[in-house]
Amino acid sequence: MTDIFEKLRHRRLLLIDDDEWVRDSLRLFFESEGCHIVTLETAEEGLDLIENQAFDIIIADYRLPGMNGFEFIRSLARTQNNPLIILITAYGSEEIYEQAKSIGVHACIPKPFTSDSIEASLKRLI
Repeated sequence: MTDIFEKLRHRRLLLIDDDEWVRDSLRLFFESEGCHIVTLETAEEGLDLIENQAFDIIIADYRLPGMNGFEFIRSLARTQNNPLIILITAYGSEEIYEQAKSIGVHACIPKPFTSDSIEASLKRLI
């Protein structure tokens, strides 16, 4: 089976989460596997960035300061070329998961999560 990180090394990843620990941990995890990932704290920063850069995979938290993850994901439709979208949330419920799916989220990962759950989700999507 092909190593998922071999595929990810050729893709651009964006992570948006207001938790510094989550951002730093996932950045270190992906970078240790040779992947390029940009990490940001707010959805507004993400929208500014994607005006000039395209991303293949976007991982966004549901609950963010200012614009929430759903608002950000809805805004992607106007700017991105169909990236894979993963929503991470500590507020998971069937209602949130259904709404996420209806706006184009490809996978939802409940918090707390491990790098293994991110890796498993990416394997399923790619």
